[in-house]
Amino acid sequence: MTDLLADIEELVRCESPSSDHDAVARSADVVTELGRRLLGAEPERIVTDGCTHLRWRFGDVPKVLLLGHHDTVWPHGSLETHPFSVVDGVMRGPGCFDMKTGVVMILHAVAALEDRSGVTILITGDEELGSPRSRTLIEDEARGCEAAFVLEAAGPGGALKTRRKGTSIYRVVVQGKASHAGLEPEKGVNAAVEIAHQILAVSALDDPARGTSVVPTVLNAGTTSNTVPANAAVSVDVRAWDRDEQVRVDEAIHRLTPVLPGAQIRIEGGINRPPLDAKSSAGLFALASAVAGELGLGEPAETAVGGASDGNFTAGVGVPTLDGLGAVGDGAHADHEHVIVEEIPRRTALLTGLIKAVLA
Repeated sequence: MTDLLADIEELVRCESPSSDHDAVARSADVVTELGRRLLGAEPERIVTDGCTHLRWRFGDVPKVLLLGHHDTVWPHGSLETHPFSVVDGVMRGPGCFDMKTGVVMILHAVAALEDRSGVTILITGDEELGSPRSRTLIEDEARGCEAAFVLEAAGPGGALKTRRKGTSIYRVVVQGKASHAGLEPEKGVNAAVEIAHQILAVSALDDPARGTSVVPTVLNAGTTSNTVPANAAVSVDVRAWDRDEQVRVDEAIHRLTPVLPGAQIRIEGGINRPPLDAKSSAGLFALASAVAGELGLGEPAETAVGGASDGNFTAGVGVPTLDGLGAVGDGAHADHEHVIVEEIPRRTALLTGLIKAVLA
């Protein structure tokens, strides 16, 4: 336990906001050194568009993919406001729950294996951005494997994540025409008014009964208070349980048309991650229940969540996938982010047992 906590602390203390490639590279150095010490093996360092990922491959025939990420949503300086600590059995610190504890668990779990042949470890550096630079790498590593285990943080009470919504990410961009807001507003085309129409249009695509959410998020328009805005844009976050819903919303967003004469619309983005279907995880969840029973860890719970992960990609290429095997705690991306310390070795033992079971 002491070694586990020390290794997690070292990684948490290395801040790694996704948008800072140098910081992510430094975090990769820490993960590399931990892997070198625990596994006695050097990883392949893979850099895509400036973003650093790490891969260890053991044996010639891949069977099990262990998937994690070492980037976080926390900006530089977060350690000053959210310092690493372990008090009364609770660990705190930026990224400890999502998901630096899971990264360290992967390394310790594989280190406990007598035979690692067939195991691949992939630690990426851009998951919090939607994995734009690592998606192809993840899908290529997953193909042909018998199982993908994702060390994202657990659900409430330690539940394993057996179903995840698919995600789509859009930006609706409006081009209008500027004019003086006081002297001749009629000569302009107000991009702010047009984007308001489009926000209402995309919001109407929601279908709560099917669990589909279409949420306008980041909004910007205009330049000065006395100028009719010539430009505006809104980001849109879409979540859906099934592929048909993703396609329905995608087609509708791409059919958006201007309301104001003279306004123009451009749609950026599209479907990002496919849903992680319950069928993809059913067999591995049953296996996890059996392994947990053998280890005396109790019956694991399962949950479905709206957030997506890189497990959506592995399931999307047809590989059985079990997610949420990482830290037990709460507060991903939030001020109260924390990990229950006593669960870390238990979850690590479960992961080791799962890997052995698949390899066998």
